[in-house]
Amino acid sequence: MHRMKYDQAVASSKSVPETSSFDIQAVSRVGQILTLFGPDTAELTAVEVSERIGLNRTTAYRYCTSLVAAGILERGGERGTFALGPLLLRLGVQAIGRRRVVEIAPPYLARLSTEARATAVLALWGATAPIVTLVHEDTSRTVVLTVRAGSQLDATSSQMRVFLAYHPDPHLLERVGATLSEPQRAELEAGVYLARRTGYSTVTLPDGLFAAAAPVFDEHGICATIALLSADQFGPASETPGLAALLEVAEAITAALSAGRGGHDLADVQ
Repeated sequence: MHRMKYDQAVASSKSVPETSSFDIQAVSRVGQILTLFGPDTAELTAVEVSERIGLNRTTAYRYCTSLVAAGILERGGERGTFALGPLLLRLGVQAIGRRRVVEIAPPYLARLSTEARATAVLALWGATAPIVTLVHEDTSRTVVLTVRAGSQLDATSSQMRVFLAYHPDPHLLERVGATLSEPQRAELEAGVYLARRTGYSTVTLPDGLFAAAAPVFDEHGICATIALLSADQFGPASETPGLAALLEVAEAITAALSAGRGGHDLADVQ
């Protein structure tokens, strides 16, 4: 009797597809919705979601509210808007924590910050933009310049330009630039081209601040960027000790990742 029930259950399970096309489509749509968010798009309405991925408004709203119930999205600050939710933040932190560069980088950032007298920042690529992951503040000055870990960097940042210069996706620059005005897009493209040519990027930030960034590579390609945040302007690397130190540390972390070392030997950056 038990054997017959087991055989019937097995036969019944074989008659049901493991994954339906509806399930695949639903997962695909969730992915499309999540990729709409970025440094310039913190919140979206269901109407905007429907227009951007070609869903009718009712379906878009149902997806958004279902994702809120799951913790993947949350209600935004403006009425009727949605934003990335706490579950994604928790999963993102866990994913970042598994990156070997995060374990290796801290002593290098500390050394860089001391030598350059500037705040050192490491960022990893998130879904659509660089995410600040580690920060070592320069406390040698009266005013401390800093950025919060977890901050998403926009197209004006030096670290975004370095990521775009070396990212393997050939269409990434086009997607990032799609939300920008024509002058902003032209400035971004020029900055990315310069980063490819020189190996680093420097930008002028609001309030008279400056940033410089360089790439870090592992066996798969660019895995992170490191940057300096300073009140002093960056000149050419040959004339700016802080920028020269930034490039040396980026190369040292890359070498540590390649060699599989723990990164606590600072001889490479001294």
